Amino acid sequence: MKNEEYQQFREHLGKKVTLVAVSKLQPVEAINRLYHFGHRDFGENYVQELIEKQMLLHHDIKWHFIGHLQSNKIKYIAPFIHLIQSVDSFKLLMEIDRQGNKINRRINCLLQVNISSEDTKYGLQVAELDEMVTGITHAAEMNGMNNIMVMGLMGMASFSGDEDKIRAEMKYLSTLYDKYSHIETSNFRFKYLSMGMSADYRIAIEEGSNMVRIGSIVFGERKQSSV
Repeated sequence: MKNEEYQQFREHLGKKVTLVAVSKLQPVEAINRLYHFGHRDFGENYVQELIEKQMLLHHDIKWHFIGHLQSNKIKYIAPFIHLIQSVDSFKLLMEIDRQGNKINRRINCLLQVNISSEDTKYGLQVAELDEMVTGITHAAEMNGMNNIMVMGLMGMASFSGDEDKIRAEMKYLSTLYDKYSHIETSNFRFKYLSMGMSADYRIAIEEGSNMVRIGSIVFGERKQSSV
């Protein structure tokens, strides 16, 4: 994607939508090119790759972790991560808070919800989400979990050619976002509804998404990273 094409795409998304460029398996040269177009938000799926890229690239990049995160890997990204989008258990959230406390840093998070019918996708079920929100807000009342800030929800629709199915799943996530968006505590304040990728971002935005995770449109077909 050339600079002019990038700027046109940003205008197409609109000012209210944050574009997270999914840079997993992309070489640093490709990320750097987009950086010089003015882009700052990049998403990675693998901790080791993220660490290596963070060391090599500009320090004002806002790194988003969007893959499945293991608790024992949090400490490596805690000092610099901008937003962990894939929190799928209370245990994981507590460990993020613990690692944030170690370095005196509040870490921004999204709760990942499984809205598709695909068993391969990670994420909280609705009952688990409700329990999570209750636990987080109760912790705030007890002056606990002060090193996280839950800023919204993330989800992935089914990989399907059925647009009605995709729209229904996204509408459901948007409804859940609205359900909890009125809650504000010291560690819970919704701002982002992250849904929509290259194939379905238009539907996502129509259904209320204000953060999309897009790779192939901005980078072209993915190649193995040279990092």
